[in-house]
Amino acid sequence: MSPFRSSNSIQYQNPTITYFCPIMLKEKIKQLAKKFAPEFIEVRHHLHAHPELSYKEFETSKFVQQKLTEFGIPFEIKATTGVIGLIEGKNPSKRIIALRADMDALPIKEENDIPYKSQNEGIMHACGHDVHTSVLLGASKILSELKNEFEGTVKLIFQPGEERNPGGASLLIKEGVLENPKPQAITALHVHPGLPTGNLSFRSGVVMASADEIYITVKGKGGHAAAPHITTDTILVASHLVVALQQIISRNRNPFSPSVLTISSFQGGYTTNVIPSEVKLMGTFRAMDEEWRFKAHELIRKEAIGLVESMGAEIDLHIDVGYPVVQNNEKLNTLAVGQAEIFMGKENVSETEMRMGAEDFGYYTQKIPGCFFRLGVMNEAKGITSGVHTPTFNIDESAIEIGMGMMAWLGSSLTPNL
Repeated sequence: MSPFRSSNSIQYQNPTITYFCPIMLKEKIKQLAKKFAPEFIEVRHHLHAHPELSYKEFETSKFVQQKLTEFGIPFEIKATTGVIGLIEGKNPSKRIIALRADMDALPIKEENDIPYKSQNEGIMHACGHDVHTSVLLGASKILSELKNEFEGTVKLIFQPGEERNPGGASLLIKEGVLENPKPQAITALHVHPGLPTGNLSFRSGVVMASADEIYITVKGKGGHAAAPHITTDTILVASHLVVALQQIISRNRNPFSPSVLTISSFQGGYTTNVIPSEVKLMGTFRAMDEEWRFKAHELIRKEAIGLVESMGAEIDLHIDVGYPVVQNNEKLNTLAVGQAEIFMGKENVSETEMRMGAEDFGYYTQKIPGCFFRLGVMNEAKGITSGVHTPTFNIDESAIEIGMGMMAWLGSSLTPNL
């Protein structure tokens, strides 16, 4: 990219995208991020010590509301605990960008020995949503301080329930979070425990998989284990079913389209000499292609019902349709990468990998252009390497300054023309 300079801005161009870089604004954001970082590290400590499960983020929501009130940012409540703030700069209708953070925690018992360890037994911020919320609060304060120095409106979305169906994003959308005003684009970050602190990573197109939950009950006549001929051996039927379901993936999907079907729970029987009358299976189905996703649902139903009934048993099958694929808009992602390189330095911005994990951010990307990117939080020298959804997950907290600065920068400088 070649820059065109004026006294207070740089305009970068490549064959398809123009990047506008207000030099003074960028430097002011960096200065404020550095100045405010200690405050929002403490905010993170508070949130980490007081985690709340999906759709029960009552105290977290009150805390966010309190902070936005302190910053002079108006807000409204949606989906019971969701908090939606609005920061208007100059010419508020010129550009409208949404920034999103999720707030809920996981049912995991924390094993970290830290001063801000979870005080809520069996609940932990093991996916970094305390970081996401702290980062967006920090970005909110920065943007509020600088609202007379950028054009447009920034919509702040503090979202409940990312970790559990039907997903807080879907509930907020139903309640109009993407209207009045309607954002031109939305962006969010997620901690990346495999990426060193000081780095960001992006990806165009499909970033994360869809996620559906599978619940199966195999039913039959139970009886004595020594007389299987006068029973319906539900254990045997269910075992055949687990194996057969894998063929749906291996023999039907396009080999260039990643997909996973995992049966993660097999519950049946309670002693050695009784064939149970019921076996319950649970699992997950993940896909990177929405068309194949729903075709696979039909194949799962057909295969399961046909096999179980052919072996003399009955079946109850339910597929709980969950989060859609997260699809980053190509032009928006290119634009965001360019802004990240301007803010962070090109050497600190990379391409992230596709993941079979899921995120309800996908609901937003079905409605408006979205960009979901990763914030490096790993520090091997400090021993901070644990993955998300583990009882020892933690972050290098110097990432908070980077995250809040980057979110403020995108909120004030992204100018999508999509």
